[in-house]
Amino acid sequence: MFNALVVRKDEDSGKTSAAVEQLTLDDLPAGEVTVAVEYSTVNYKDGLCIGPGGGLVRKYPHVPGIDFAGTVEASSDERYKPGDKVVLTGWRVGEAYWGGYGQKARVRADWLVPLPKGIDTRQAMAVGTAGFTAMLAVMALEDHGLKPGHGPVLVTGAAGGVGSVATAILSALGHEVAGVTGRPDTADYLKSLGATQIVAREELNETTKRPLESETWAGCVDAVGGAMLARVLGQMKYGASVAAVGLAGGAGLPATVIPFLLRGVNLLGIDSVMQPYDNRLRAWERIAADLPMDKLEAMVQPATLADLPKLGADILQGQVKGRVVVDLGA
Repeated sequence: MFNALVVRKDEDSGKTSAAVEQLTLDDLPAGEVTVAVEYSTVNYKDGLCIGPGGGLVRKYPHVPGIDFAGTVEASSDERYKPGDKVVLTGWRVGEAYWGGYGQKARVRADWLVPLPKGIDTRQAMAVGTAGFTAMLAVMALEDHGLKPGHGPVLVTGAAGGVGSVATAILSALGHEVAGVTGRPDTADYLKSLGATQIVAREELNETTKRPLESETWAGCVDAVGGAMLARVLGQMKYGASVAAVGLAGGAGLPATVIPFLLRGVNLLGIDSVMQPYDNRLRAWERIAADLPMDKLEAMVQPATLADLPKLGADILQGQVKGRVVVDLGA
């Protein structure tokens, strides 16, 4: 028997409820690798899956948790053997498939990545999907020419999970980082991660009729989308890039093509769910090398399975700062 957060749906009312239950290995879905899950996290998608589902959950009962790290217990795939430390993000695990909010998980071997040396399972989930996405964004900006000294790099939604890790990584790599936040009380937190400038959300939230403004940013990791992304595109330096990782401010993009045509601005889409294995490995190795673990620890809020229903609701309301690490053994 093991504990898991199980979400059930009442077929008559359509309402869902989440509670910690005891399951057995026979309850787990098919897969080549069984993992003793040690840590997971809380992400926006997790909030949706714990609550109303957001159209992400295919069938109930369901075990959410879009990422996890732990130790292989059993494997029919030669790439993994008992005792191996592994991490999983993406592949719609926790959405379409059972995820990491259980002390055991059974998944396809192709979905796993060996944990790089220098990171333990708790640190891996302090990074989690948010940090993995942040590193993918930084790598994309670098691949398109961003280097320290080019100018300030903007991070929108900086106090969130992706934004927090992006701020820490960029600062550690020697970039000047400007963090955008709508919560003034997070300014000290962002500065502790390495932000040298705090930009109030209100400064970028209003649309402008001007397709181009002063060239300000050498790069941008954008977790907001919507009107803010449109505004930022017009403020990018010549040839600079924006890595788009989220849509907290809306899926629409009320922009013009002028920044692309007159300044050669690049808009880079960052997908962490279906990312190819080789780039996943590259990102985790970069995380091990370039993410300051002391700053990572400052972002962490510990939690247990019993805390997840409330945390799921909180993250949907934008009330979660930094990274939540769920201890499956607690």
